[in-house]
Amino acid sequence: MYGVVTRNADEVAMEPFDLGFYEVKDVTGRAAEPLPNAVNMVSCFGDNAAASEDEDLVPVDERGEPATRDRDYFDWAYICPTHPEYREGLLEIIADCAAENGDVRLDDVGFPREGFCHCDRCERLFAESDRDDFADWRADVITGFVAEAAELVPGRLLLTLYPDPYPDHLYERAGLDLDRLTEHVDEFVVPLYDTEYATTYWLEAIARGFRSRLGGDYDVHGAPPETPFSLELYAVEVDVDDLIHATEVAETYAKDVFFGYDANNAAAAVRRKNADSRDGEVHRPE
Repeated sequence: MYGVVTRNADEVAMEPFDLGFYEVKDVTGRAAEPLPNAVNMVSCFGDNAAASEDEDLVPVDERGEPATRDRDYFDWAYICPTHPEYREGLLEIIADCAAENGDVRLDDVGFPREGFCHCDRCERLFAESDRDDFADWRADVITGFVAEAAELVPGRLLLTLYPDPYPDHLYERAGLDLDRLTEHVDEFVVPLYDTEYATTYWLEAIARGFRSRLGGDYDVHGAPPETPFSLELYAVEVDVDDLIHATEVAETYAKDVFFGYDANNAAAAVRRKNADSRDGEVHRPE
């Protein structure tokens, strides 16, 4: 199955896609009303606008440095996952999305990276918890949020993962305990973005890694993971032939393939791929 990820409401039902994802809240802080004919997406703890308006929302490391986009390695500003009012607001948005369409996708879930967050609230909550290890406590925070969100979603809950299947990296980086999250998540989505896809060995390696990490067989003809994963490819100004090749690699390992932010280019790739895969009819003279 092929899907499209878009900020344009008129593209969610576009042919030849089987599924449309619509960004209701993105990392800029831009907000839109959820749609009934799309899987609505919510950027949870990435929010440039909120971070710029209230610095108390922003996670800090042990030196007090904030996780904002003006620092190295941060493409957007983060929000502390323990901030109670912000979490409450997110859950309200998720409930609104679920009221329009039973399936919901969560993006940008987790702490910014290792060493976050050491704000006064996080320090207090960790000290009050029954955890001795800070990483374990962070995983409790994130798993608890996803569990709350799952209670609000009557259909399928999808969760976006940072594209790093190496053992414990997601846990150490963002507080994502995949073994515990599978109890609440119906499908993971892994974005593997490139502007060219001229080579795809890295795409194959990461896809194979996630298949193994989530409990599936290395052999693509063997048992898939109990909690499936799909791959999302970048479609903006990518050569159609290269995008088709990336799609062929991705769908070898993933349940479905989604395309981000250029519906027309992605549609052209899917149509050509489908046309090339059809057996041509042979007309013989009588």
